[in-house]
Amino acid sequence: MRTYLDAKAMAKSLRTSMAERQIDLTHSECLELVSRQFGLNDWNVLSAKIDVAQAARPAVDLKVPIPILRIFSPAKATEFYVDFLGFGVDWEHRFSKNAPLYMQISRGQTVLHLSEHHGDASPGGTVFVWMEGIEAYHAELISKNYAYNRPGIEDAPWNARVMHALDPFGNRLRFSELKQSGH
Repeated sequence: MRTYLDAKAMAKSLRTSMAERQIDLTHSECLELVSRQFGLNDWNVLSAKIDVAQAARPAVDLKVPIPILRIFSPAKATEFYVDFLGFGVDWEHRFSKNAPLYMQISRGQTVLHLSEHHGDASPGGTVFVWMEGIEAYHAELISKNYAYNRPGIEDAPWNARVMHALDPFGNRLRFSELKQSGH
């Protein structure tokens, strides 16, 4: 979803869309229209608001990373990540009907990209996932009786309980939960 910080891009998109309909608006007119959509009197007010917001933002603002894992079979990837691990498919992309698949899956706050593209990732990587509820997740996975993976839970030296799941392509997911007192 766009915010007022995207006002210039919104104005450009509006101008392009209007031009496709043979409605000629200047960039300035589009900036004024976008300003009014945000409930502000004019572009000067919106521009000042944008300047203040951008000045308050840190120079570097890293976000949550999204690991890319190499896959070789969409069917096997779906069987493992969706059917077994319980992730949902957010979207899939192919450049053409027979092109390699690139997809996003997620469960809770964990987001992964799976790719058949040669240059995106090397198989055999590990993704570390902090989580809560490792016992319940373990029970969920074991109950599925998945023939290719029966993970266990073990204690880790970083005061955590850990469960490893190895996908059909050699990628490892390391689910880790901090130990509670009594474990």
